[in-house]
Amino acid sequence: MKEFIVNSKFNNRKLQNFIYTQIPSITSSMFYKTLRKKDIKVNDIRINENIILHEGDNIKVYIDDKYLSSSFTPDIIYEDKNILIINKPAGIEVVGENSLTNNLINYYKSSNNKYCISPCHRLDRNTTGLILYAKNEEALNTLLKKFKNHEIEKHYKAMVYGIPHKKTATLNAYLFKDNKKSLVYISDTPKKGYVPIETKYNILKYDIKKNFSILDVELLTGKTHQIRAHLAHIGYPIIGDGKYGKNEINKKFGHKVQQLCSYKLKFNFFTDSGILNYLNGKEFILNKNLI
Repeated sequence: MKEFIVNSKFNNRKLQNFIYTQIPSITSSMFYKTLRKKDIKVNDIRINENIILHEGDNIKVYIDDKYLSSSFTPDIIYEDKNILIINKPAGIEVVGENSLTNNLINYYKSSNNKYCISPCHRLDRNTTGLILYAKNEEALNTLLKKFKNHEIEKHYKAMVYGIPHKKTATLNAYLFKDNKKSLVYISDTPKKGYVPIETKYNILKYDIKKNFSILDVELLTGKTHQIRAHLAHIGYPIIGDGKYGKNEINKKFGHKVQQLCSYKLKFNFFTDSGILNYLNGKEFILNKNLI
């Protein structure tokens, strides 16, 4: 059994979000199984719903200790003295308490390696796949510049409801981030507070009978929730997305988290890259855990 007290950060937020942060090893299926069995108590009351929490709530989770282990072994796709590419699982933040980054820092400390582990970009909690880390300050500064100059391609696979009319397209719109609601909004025309976004997709395969498609999506700008919100805006929500998708569609396909995976990183340097010049032209593709 694990016991927690809800802090102000999670006031008025869902139980699932809190549990994922406190117990990074727990999976979505395990969380819902625990709810069904009423093995979670909130203020000593057994619950079976993903309720809203409040600051000061007492949470008790009754799960076998083997599932609550703090041991962490990263799924390393590539590593050298300057960079690290990790296959991120669903259900864990990139930064923050009990995050992927903190786990990596502790992992490298335990192996007596003195690297400065820093993420070069972000993925949403339930987006899986490749994430690039720098292992020293020089590499970090270079990679941040490369992302800013669009010298690193980020490709995702997304399972969306429906089949786009165009096989490939570059979408342009405007995005507004509402920090209070942790939501973004998309507009086809400029508005105050909205920033331009650009999202490119290509249909990899589709199923007419089941009415879904698998898209390769390339981020040409990298804004919060951009892929999820932009695809939903044009009428093709990502299946499993509880925030920008549709619950009835998610239930139909049996997915409780967005079917979105960062599956390819490609280095296209057209300016000097210093200690990272050796990466130019290389691409890393995730061939497992794909949608």
